Amino acid sequence: MDQIVSQISIMFPDFARWFSAGFIVFARLLGFIRFAPVFNRKEIAGIVKLAFAFILTMIITPLIKPGNPPADSLLLLLVLNFAAGAIIGYIAQIIILAIEAGGDMINTQMGLSSAMVMDPSTNSQTSILSRVITLLGLVIFMEIGGFYWIINALIRSFEIFPIYAVVIPLEKIINLDYLITTTSNVLYMGLQIAAPILLATLGQDIILGVISKTAPQVNVFQLSFLFKPVLGAAIMIWILPMLINVISEFFTTYSSIY
Repeated sequence: MDQIVSQISIMFPDFARWFSAGFIVFARLLGFIRFAPVFNRKEIAGIVKLAFAFILTMIITPLIKPGNPPADSLLLLLVLNFAAGAIIGYIAQIIILAIEAGGDMINTQMGLSSAMVMDPSTNSQTSILSRVITLLGLVIFMEIGGFYWIINALIRSFEIFPIYAVVIPLEKIINLDYLITTTSNVLYMGLQIAAPILLATLGQDIILGVISKTAPQVNVFQLSFLFKPVLGAAIMIWILPMLINVISEFFTTYSSIY
């Protein structure tokens, strides 16, 4: 194998430069695909992800015009580039986590905590409404151009953080102040999504509490299992257009993080 590589290097003098650069670019793309929304879904076969990363590597490597590779520290460069791609992909995933948190709140308040399903993308039990709202968020993300944002951020990262650099300039790759604010408000954003249903079910609990005091013979506990899912579903259908607008606004403002 070493003889083949050496012969190719003799025939094509720039082979070693392009090969090492492409290898490092491929490492950054692997980190990006591992954590970026939609790309990290386990429903997508691993061979498809690898093929997509390889195609992007073939496109991006000539664009960055790599120089001569360093003599050492190849492993360090691979780790740093993988970490840089993972950071870019993960910060786009944060808003999806906020939407999922809102779905969990809605599911719990509607009394559907026992209705759990197996999520193959995370290999864990998840609530039905959380999965539905998360998929809705992914559809909105694709519809408003989320792919363009994260791919553009990835390509821009090669200008700010070259493949042979050994220090990741986070303050230049992403907006750190906005990132800190957003990550600290994940539950708050989830609460904004779930607020209408939380308030409606809270009002229902108050009404049922009053009924239990005025008419103790009424089995309020059993009635709550009947009314909460019905009321929650009705409220969700009513606020669905507003919910889509709220999620779209989250994604639109979140694009400024890059």
